[in-house]
Amino acid sequence: MSQDVLSQLAPTGVLRAGINLGNFLLVTGRGASGEPEGVSPDMARAIADRLGVPVRYVPYARPGELADAAGTGAWDIGLIGAEPQRAEKIAFTAAYCEIEATYLVPSGSPIASVAEVDRPGVRIAVTARAAYDLWLERNIRNAALVRTDTIDSAFKRFVDDGLEALAGLRPRLLADAEALPGSRILDGKFTAVQQAIGTARANGAGAAFLRGFVEEAKASGLVARLIERHKVRGLSVAPAA
Repeated sequence: MSQDVLSQLAPTGVLRAGINLGNFLLVTGRGASGEPEGVSPDMARAIADRLGVPVRYVPYARPGELADAAGTGAWDIGLIGAEPQRAEKIAFTAAYCEIEATYLVPSGSPIASVAEVDRPGVRIAVTARAAYDLWLERNIRNAALVRTDTIDSAFKRFVDDGLEALAGLRPRLLADAEALPGSRILDGKFTAVQQAIGTARANGAGAAFLRGFVEEAKASGLVARLIERHKVRGLSVAPAA
């Protein structure tokens, strides 16, 4: 392990891992002392083990808050969806896992496909600053995005205001569909959220180490084992870079 990597990724002697608690697929519970548990925390712990240092989790309620803290010294690595907007400040690995994002439409909706959502008059409820919201912001041309602070409030706005579509991760939309009789999840996806690991852009050696670690974790089956261990549905191992 080079000293450059250690000094960049664990300058305090501890790997401080920024964890997005808002991703219910990657953080699936809490330990006895309140620390996050799931695929994302386990990936951070595996990196710390490789570096030979302890891990300390730095939790964030929302992904945007984690991204905002990039370069401030609050965390050494951040486990978050890789998006071009975030990559301006964060050096990302390739994805280690992917999550499909699609739409839920209400009962009786004439919308039959993902492509039909981006039309004038269509209002899309979405969780602000989620990775799929950033994708929609770049790609939606005709529909209107109606943003709320949380996944739960996005669903509530969709229902209460009679919006035409709810954007979200497919596993969560499955639960939302059960709670709203007659609603439908559209086939296919508008994007797949690329869950990756990042560090400050100034950390060149650290970023190179993380890229290699992620490729090894996919090839060795580590990511697949973590998904199986935590019994996560709707999460898949990303392809090799």
